[in-house]
Amino acid sequence: MFWRKRAFVRVLPFVIICLFVLSACGGSNGGAGSASASGSAASSKLINVVAAENFYGDIVKQLGGSHVDVTSILSDPNVDPHEYTSNVQTAQKVSEADLIVENSGGYDDWMDKLLSSSPNSHRIVVKGFDLATTRLPENEHVWYGINNMAPIAQGITDALKKLDSADASTFDSNLVTFKQSLTPLQQKIGEVNSKYQGTPVALTETIYLYQTTPEGLNVLTPFEFMKANAEGTDPPANAVTAINNEVNLKQVKILIYNVQTVTPITTNVQNAAKKQHIPVVPVSETMPSGKSYQSWMMDQLNALEAALQQGTGR
Repeated sequence: MFWRKRAFVRVLPFVIICLFVLSACGGSNGGAGSASASGSAASSKLINVVAAENFYGDIVKQLGGSHVDVTSILSDPNVDPHEYTSNVQTAQKVSEADLIVENSGGYDDWMDKLLSSSPNSHRIVVKGFDLATTRLPENEHVWYGINNMAPIAQGITDALKKLDSADASTFDSNLVTFKQSLTPLQQKIGEVNSKYQGTPVALTETIYLYQTTPEGLNVLTPFEFMKANAEGTDPPANAVTAINNEVNLKQVKILIYNVQTVTPITTNVQNAAKKQHIPVVPVSETMPSGKSYQSWMMDQLNALEAALQQGTGR
């Protein structure tokens, strides 16, 4: 029977965390998710930021520039983010942060547990999932929706301005630059749609649905298969049969493969695609090192476009 290590998070008990962060545990009376204006500063300051995922950390750096000190927790594209285990160092970083940026939507619940363990009424928490204007059913990967990034960046900018009002104009200017930098990504998605709309493709996980939808690609893989892999559970047998047929009978032109949610079943699908000479497009949940959010997404879009050209002969 197929088995995959189920995602788990071990959040340290409140008492242990408090040994490291007495000031955070003792003096506050607000909830972890509060965004109080009392945290505002009249003069420029260095804002201490913790991002649950490195792509959000990168965006904070683009928006905050030299006025932010950012720690990103999930940053290894070779590790399944669903299997993250917190530690004392992470708990301490969270307790000391002025600003927390997380995805939420069920993706990084471990962060909410850490926040609950060190309540701080002055800390601001920004949740990407809550700010996203496009949310697909049962799919928390909103950062893959390029159109979601402008409202998420706006929410981060608003938080930075509350924490450092003296540098508000800098944050606003950086936000304009960030929004403009998304245009090439949106144009590339439009180009894919224009040339390859309706092309049948296979996906191993739900994450890329945020781009296949605006690209107009026809995803043949059953949602149950993709969702099970995203959650670390066994896909239904009929869904496994369906994706195997998609590949082995060459019903799809490409396979889009999440390299961070790998199971024996997805590996078999990938191997079958290679055997059938079906191009495989690797995608990741967290940002590779040395990349920005924009360059990461553009690299994957370029790889997708090349694979579609190879797979369709167009």
